[in-house]
Amino acid sequence: MESRLLPIFLVALSFSPFVHSLVRHYKFSVISKNSTRLCSTKSFVTVNGQCPGPTLYAREDDTVLVRVTNHVKYNITIHWHGIKQLRSGWSDGPAYVTQCPIQPGQSFVYNFTTTGQRGTLLWHAHITWLRATVYGGIVILPKRGISYPFPTPDKEKIIILGEWWKSDVEAVLNEAESSGLPPNISDAHTINGHTGPVPGCTSRGYTLHVESGKTYLLRIINAALNDELFFKIAGHKLTVVEADASYVKPFETDTIFMSPGQTTNVLLSADQGVGKYLIAVTPFMDAPIGFDNVTSIATLRYKNTPPYPTTTLTTIPALNATPLTSHFIDSLRSLNSKEYPASVPLTVDHSLFFAITVGLNPCDACPTGSKLVSAINNITFVLPTTSLLEAHYYNVKGVFTDDFPAHPPIVFNYTGTQPANIQTNNGTRLYRLNFNSTVQIILQGTAMIAPENHPFHLHGYNFFVVGQGPGNFDPEKDPLGFNLVDPVERNTIGVPNGGWAAIRFRANNPGVWFLHCHLEVHTTWGLKMAFIVDNGNSPHESSFPPPNDLPKC
Repeated sequence: MESRLLPIFLVALSFSPFVHSLVRHYKFSVISKNSTRLCSTKSFVTVNGQCPGPTLYAREDDTVLVRVTNHVKYNITIHWHGIKQLRSGWSDGPAYVTQCPIQPGQSFVYNFTTTGQRGTLLWHAHITWLRATVYGGIVILPKRGISYPFPTPDKEKIIILGEWWKSDVEAVLNEAESSGLPPNISDAHTINGHTGPVPGCTSRGYTLHVESGKTYLLRIINAALNDELFFKIAGHKLTVVEADASYVKPFETDTIFMSPGQTTNVLLSADQGVGKYLIAVTPFMDAPIGFDNVTSIATLRYKNTPPYPTTTLTTIPALNATPLTSHFIDSLRSLNSKEYPASVPLTVDHSLFFAITVGLNPCDACPTGSKLVSAINNITFVLPTTSLLEAHYYNVKGVFTDDFPAHPPIVFNYTGTQPANIQTNNGTRLYRLNFNSTVQIILQGTAMIAPENHPFHLHGYNFFVVGQGPGNFDPEKDPLGFNLVDPVERNTIGVPNGGWAAIRFRANNPGVWFLHCHLEVHTTWGLKMAFIVDNGNSPHESSFPPPNDLPKC
């Protein structure tokens, strides 16, 4: 679909040069499809019969209209991951947060702008585990006449990383919820939908075709459900120029690291000898828990490479290569130029401390009598049966409270000896922010049951990662080392295993905005919350009214 949509997009751009922004129309048909991967055939949910689905193209400041029609037996929503949705929270997509889901046989038109944004993002289903196969890329090009702040590439390629289960993913989720135990891990990782050869199955892999002497902009997206991933091309260096659709100071590396929901743009110079080179996607895991340990293999192939060449191989990172991930993350810095300033809030109105825990709650229906849950400040978030945004907009009582705790109820040694009581409290509790107030959140990992890296995604905003480190956050010493000059600007941040991350943002987008771990297993367990951002004093500081076709619960 990408190859068919791009020419249409380019033709649209050839209209009057005086048109600075356009309206882009897309049709997403959610349908089931039978396909064979890993030598096993199954039916799964797709958009337009594709996995990955079609790439959405726009320019900065365009308006995008996507009509999503549901032809499957499941309810569906689509989230435009990283789109700020300025005043248009109705189109953000998380089920029961900003909308009721699109029911079978129904349609909904998502309507949003790309104001002030350019770069690579992703879209995906945002209900149950359907995003395992319902996902695709978003490419927002700069305004006409505005060039990239790095050498213009000869060509651009989209690389989407994912996970694949031989089993029906919804059945995997249902089994886990019934047992109260972790779900079965995926069977393979994918590159643009291809698993590549794995033990026991010679599946065809993805091939990246290049020409000698040309420079390529690779738009790399981690659309996996539960795995953080390394990306590496044998014999080639990669220059990182963007993260989460925000430009960064360029730096060179041979290994990219991304958490689920993150995107990274890199420049690839086809400067090696004509031949075939291995592309490897491998998982990162520095905790003793189950994960998919299958390496996905693709190839980079130069034009004029003879048939059946020997593939140039590469070493792959260790599974627990924490120093490598830390070095990559520490290398990310905002441009902080005149054109692209880093507007970091220097004062803080709301100072929040969120302790991330995994707990064990009673479950009469579970075989062991208990189930694994996850929580922020000991609150396991429970989604309502209606939309939180609608309840807020219409002032409906009894759906939620706005008393989400700003700090853990009990202070303990977060990364050391854990409390004896690991039961959590269920609740639909939100945190309220005044319009244009500034927010700092310390995301503190803990050692409770299953310590690991947690990639947290904030809807409706970018944020600045002003600091991170190992162990327990020290409120006296650690802020002294905060980077308030050129911190990386993101929408998804990996909170390190046994450590913390500090983020800041300005609450200048009214609505209800989800904050959650982007490991789908943890979101399912309740590792999520939401902010209410009140309207400001003027009409352009207030949420738009709901659209007429907003789905009903």
